[in-house]
Amino acid sequence: MSLGFICRAVHGPCCCAQNLFQAKRHTACASCTSTSLLLCAVHISGNRIVNISLGGDISYLGVKVLNFGDAVISPGVIDVHAHLNEPGREDWEGISTGTAAAAVGGITTLTDMPLNSFPATTNTQLLKKKQQLAEEKAHVGVSHWAGLIPGNAADHEELASLLAAGAMGFKSFMCPSGINDFPNVDAKAIAAALPFLKKAGVPFFVHAELVSDIPKPQGPPNEYPTFLASRPPLFEREAVRLLIELLDKDITPASPGFSVHIAHLSDAGCLPMIKEAKKRHPITVETCAHYLAFSEEEVPINGTLFKCMPPLRSRANQQELLNAVLDGTISLVSSDHSPAPPNMKQLDTGNFLAAWGGISGLQYLLPATWTPLQKAGADPVHLAHVLSEQPAKLLGMTKKGRISTGYEADLTVWVPEADADTSSGGNMHQHKASPYTGAQLKGKVIATIANGNLVSLYSALPQQPCGSAIKRSL
Repeated sequence: MSLGFICRAVHGPCCCAQNLFQAKRHTACASCTSTSLLLCAVHISGNRIVNISLGGDISYLGVKVLNFGDAVISPGVIDVHAHLNEPGREDWEGISTGTAAAAVGGITTLTDMPLNSFPATTNTQLLKKKQQLAEEKAHVGVSHWAGLIPGNAADHEELASLLAAGAMGFKSFMCPSGINDFPNVDAKAIAAALPFLKKAGVPFFVHAELVSDIPKPQGPPNEYPTFLASRPPLFEREAVRLLIELLDKDITPASPGFSVHIAHLSDAGCLPMIKEAKKRHPITVETCAHYLAFSEEEVPINGTLFKCMPPLRSRANQQELLNAVLDGTISLVSSDHSPAPPNMKQLDTGNFLAAWGGISGLQYLLPATWTPLQKAGADPVHLAHVLSEQPAKLLGMTKKGRISTGYEADLTVWVPEADADTSSGGNMHQHKASPYTGAQLKGKVIATIANGNLVSLYSALPQQPCGSAIKRSL
């Protein structure tokens, strides 16, 4: 069957009940000791991988073959950190546009954050509403974090009910979140929640910044150094230090699956204490594609599209983050897709101090991670480790994150050497303003197969979304 015919077929209902995907290179699993890429054919039936034929044998009678030639077939990309903002703030993003961008970007599963939607997801009723909306609108698999705030941190029955309803774990802020209905936790609240979280064996996903009194930033508000001075590395270091102290004090045995997950690490100065604490405690660490792709030196005057918290830091700091991804100190990479309407980004004034702190980048997670990692010496196998295998492990998704017989048919087909489409016209997010627009990134996504469904082919989407809500298995 020709690719032209396949391209036309993708506009119909989700297909691929039984298909053979062939390419000259694949990354079977991120933990493979070999870094070579092999000619292979991946046979899927329903939503499972049923056979992998190394050498490209396609002698399957009656099976439709999609031949991707020189492309790489990788495990589907899993983004553990994204804000879809629905219900309540669909004008910021929304499930339909957000997951369309994910599909075009090679993401097969994402985990939606409990805040920036309204109300924040801190009880089972709100979680179930999000799951229902995902079933109706999503183009890829969508799972959900629940919010852990001062009001429920000590209510272990309420936390248990959120897990029973399918939450993957819990997200907290150690500093003001910027959202009124999602207050930050303090040391007392974290200490109250830790025994439950450790027994339950679920991740505790933490925005680790402790905001303290510092001199008011001096300088023009449209210049990045003025904003950067308002979020010094000290904020991250003090938060990480407090988390480690609380883990040291809590003697509750940790069940498998528990970790304190440090979200969007920006300050490489935290790495030495994290390395030491990992010897004693289950700690996982995430950085984001934008910290690897951009540095403070690149942010232009009025460049509020680059504002995020914690902030982009120096090139030297960036290199240390890259090294930590390569040596495994940083477990995985996410998008932390946190969009907002253009007026909230202060695009007309360029005021960094007033602009919303979040970067729009869900669609660009793969190329924005691959480009700096490849320059640092990584290969597609390592990329699969930080974008697929480790995220699946964090989420407890035991049949995702690898290309292996019996695993779920989540695949990303891409060409590492080709330029990614970063044009505004190719941007599937609701709002097109992004620091990635026009960026020179390698890693062009050709096709995305989620749960056995061909959800994107050359950026074309099915007429009807065929994603689903993914719930934690008890």
